[in-house]
Amino acid sequence: MYDILVYLFENCQHNDLLQDADRVAKRLSAAGFEESDISEALTWIEGLVQPSDRALPRLPDSRRSFRAFATAELEKLDAGSRGLLIALENSGILTPQTRELVIDRALAASDDCLSMEQVKLIVLMVLWNEHPRASQLIAEELLSETNPRIPN
Repeated sequence: MYDILVYLFENCQHNDLLQDADRVAKRLSAAGFEESDISEALTWIEGLVQPSDRALPRLPDSRRSFRAFATAELEKLDAGSRGLLIALENSGILTPQTRELVIDRALAASDDCLSMEQVKLIVLMVLWNEHPRASQLIAEELLSETNPRIPN
């Protein structure tokens, strides 16, 4: 699924993904991805796009509150991944709402425990959904192996 997410980020327009999933699925199939992987990725992405009736409530600023992780979140996100989310929120890249969406999408991933690279990709996809142009600006920074500000 993660290879498909990278492919979509690099090769598809955000609006295409939202408006014509069938055409995107055909494009992914033509690119050589397996139908089961395509279906899993597109289902995962559907959960990323929140209808307005499912919008997250306004959450308190992380500087004035504490976010405790539930057992399922602790199992899915190791200490490094949780540290990444905290660092991204403290730097202003993630808001409390986008942090919660990242955690939601991490829990929706089929893997038992996510790697740091998988979490970074989930962050990138959430930002791409929220702010398509801004995500392009931070993609290189977020996925860079040598960035000292973001834990690997």
